[in-house]
Amino acid sequence: MNHRVDTPEQAIDFNNENSNHSPNPTFESVLGARLSRRGLLRGGVGTVGTGLLAGFGVTACGGSDDPAPAEPPAGSKLLGFGAVAKSLADAVAVPAGYTASVLFALGDPLAAGVRAYKNDGTDTDFDKRAGDHHDGMEWFGLGADGKRNDNATERGLLAINHEATTDEKLSSFFLHANGGTSTLPRPAAEVDKETDVHGIAVIEVAKSGGKWAYVPGSALNFRLTSLSPIEIAGPARGSAQLITKYSPTGTMTRGTLNNCGTGKTPWGTFLTGEENWFGYFTRGAADDAARGNDKSVTALKRYGRSQGAASRHGWETGGADDKYQRWNNSKTGTSADGSDDYRNEMNGMGYIVEIDAYDKSRMARKRTALGRFAHESAAFGKVEAGKPLSVYMGDDSRGEYIYKFVSTALWSAADANAADRMAVGDKYLNNGKLYVAKFNNDGTGSWIELSLSNAAISGYANYKFADAADIAINTRLAADAVGATKMDRPEWNAVNPANGEIYFTLTNNSARSVNPGSGQYLPDAANPRAYTDMKGTSAQNGNPNGHLVRMKEGASGSSFTWDVYLFGAEAGADKAMVNISSLTADQDFSSPDGLAFSKATGICWIQTDDGAYTDVTNCMMLAAVPGQVGDGAKKTLSYTKTDGSKLDIVTPVGKAATESTLKRFLVGPKGSEITGVAETPDGKTIFVNIQHPGEATAMANVGDAAKYQSQWPANAGYGAGKRPRSATIVITKNDGGVIGS
Repeated sequence: MNHRVDTPEQAIDFNNENSNHSPNPTFESVLGARLSRRGLLRGGVGTVGTGLLAGFGVTACGGSDDPAPAEPPAGSKLLGFGAVAKSLADAVAVPAGYTASVLFALGDPLAAGVRAYKNDGTDTDFDKRAGDHHDGMEWFGLGADGKRNDNATERGLLAINHEATTDEKLSSFFLHANGGTSTLPRPAAEVDKETDVHGIAVIEVAKSGGKWAYVPGSALNFRLTSLSPIEIAGPARGSAQLITKYSPTGTMTRGTLNNCGTGKTPWGTFLTGEENWFGYFTRGAADDAARGNDKSVTALKRYGRSQGAASRHGWETGGADDKYQRWNNSKTGTSADGSDDYRNEMNGMGYIVEIDAYDKSRMARKRTALGRFAHESAAFGKVEAGKPLSVYMGDDSRGEYIYKFVSTALWSAADANAADRMAVGDKYLNNGKLYVAKFNNDGTGSWIELSLSNAAISGYANYKFADAADIAINTRLAADAVGATKMDRPEWNAVNPANGEIYFTLTNNSARSVNPGSGQYLPDAANPRAYTDMKGTSAQNGNPNGHLVRMKEGASGSSFTWDVYLFGAEAGADKAMVNISSLTADQDFSSPDGLAFSKATGICWIQTDDGAYTDVTNCMMLAAVPGQVGDGAKKTLSYTKTDGSKLDIVTPVGKAATESTLKRFLVGPKGSEITGVAETPDGKTIFVNIQHPGEATAMANVGDAAKYQSQWPANAGYGAGKRPRSATIVITKNDGGVIGS
């Protein structure tokens, strides 16, 4: 997810990294710039058509082999709850008739013998505790025997991403007693805490006496951190570009990092996406010359690491041990292959990682065939026996791309319940074709294969690709070569189980402009808005509120049709240029991010990670009943440039939202992002993550609870201390009914 800072910048926003300087068309060329919030643009920059949205759709996990969602219970209807009002309160708000309880928070013990979390900065052993910044999440059912049971509704495992830390400057200050050290070098003890709170957690949860709780001492609980051994799998395994001092054979790496979105395979394993990993590494000021200005320099720059780049936390200064030095991505050794330093270490991050949540003895594997970029979620398309599997993914940075992987192996239903789930992953995720999306301005699009058989890649002037491993490692460069469409930060994606259509959140883009300068993009049909949004007296330009696109595959799988499903905006914004979806006060939102479809009801859950509308409301989760591609009409957005010339962008827009197709379901505490949602198979329990409450607290105030931006979840009666903590909550309906009905 997006690392959001609402007040004066206290940390680098790595999602705003913009290393795509290719001349590829932008979604701008497909859609068109649009409106303004709070009227700054109302008629100021141009006009646009209106209308949009049917319901919102997206899946956090794949598995479209599941049956179509069931009809709502007799006497009830989907979205039958009362909409939750916008709120700036330091609390979780849910509809009347629902209860939300804290289940699992930063620092909670996972193993027997680990002391209760004191929440005062003195806690240690974070490799045996809940990590920080709870993010994407999936449910894995357990039977009474403690084994996999996909139909279980009252006992299961939650696999949870721990994306990052709440930090100011270098230090993750809420983790440390006095806020930590904000100068270099960083103390080893502080670095060790911070590296351990990253990664993933798998925890057992169970319902007893009508209440849910996690099981602190369960033998099934485990953590993976940024230091855990992980195997490299797929075409990049053994590549010269993955050779390091830790793994001279290029077959292993340590840890998974900045884990954001998730997925669930049809054979029952957990997929986690490595998102903004590049910012954790540093490069020396003279590293280009040290590398002989070879092609690795081109690749490093394309992935956001120019020479002289500082790391996010300064972990490389923790000491001489390899676990610290690995964060220095400079060529410091004398070997020709990199086996005596960590010049190639960053190439081991940026993948979809597969984990067997049911069996902690099996080593996780990085599935390099799915490409390397700022991964969010991984959603499977419709699963059919005798046909290949498709996995959809987005690259969350400004101007990056949308991807699809298609397996070589054809799906066998027998693999759904195989004993060796990681071997099934080898079968379907190590070999296949990787494609990137190109959106045309007429509502059609094509999938372009990223392969050396494509002359645009084999003959690319900016980078000489050697083999399939090179494409898997430097996927962004291959996508540049074929002219993929630059998008407004593709975040989570999901597949509608009712019809197989694919939804992507495009969370925002500060670099859209009808008068583009360096590093900025014209609006296009798929990314059509470029406007000014006022937050108080501060102007936010580009596409600050974001939108969602959806895609329908063609019969051959090489083409698709698409439309803009929904535009984020505040209710009072200009409906011609900004609030194109005609959102009301019960529906308006900004910066869509997390997405998931309920397999029990078909509801599409939309979550926000916003900085543009947070003077009016905290981040939220909405429920939508989705429509289908083409259920709306084309709209024209008309812009006037500073030179007086006109720019008209015509874009297909989905059917407008109504009270019965889109409604706010939850609002979070102050400073938080709402991210990750999982449900029990009966749809009667959902789990939601509340990330980084109190994020805008200043380090100077770490000792004064009265000055915290948030005191959640302590103010909700959960845990010791008053420091805010990321946490997983559980939501049920008081009458025991299906969520959202």
